[in-house]
Amino acid sequence: MKATWVTTRDNPYNFFTQFDEWYAFDTQMGYNTCSYVDRIAKTSNSMSEHDRKQAINDAVDEIVRFNLTGNYVRVVKEDDDDEENE
Repeated sequence: MKATWVTTRDNPYNFFTQFDEWYAFDTQMGYNTCSYVDRIAKTSNSMSEHDRKQAINDAVDEIVRFNLTGNYVRVVKEDDDDEENE
């Protein structure tokens, strides 16, 4: 399964390989994307890893679909690959 996340167009850092820098930029700008995904994703401790990833992917889909600020884009990483795709 591909790892999926959402980021903002102006964040110059790679969520998958530069998380600390990505997170610092994201919170400094007031986006708080991790918290946003957490509020949307329907997850629980009893879910399997696969189901948890799917719930996060579904949350990312919803955020990108509604994209209230117009600034959100999806980034995707293959399990064994560091490439990003919008």
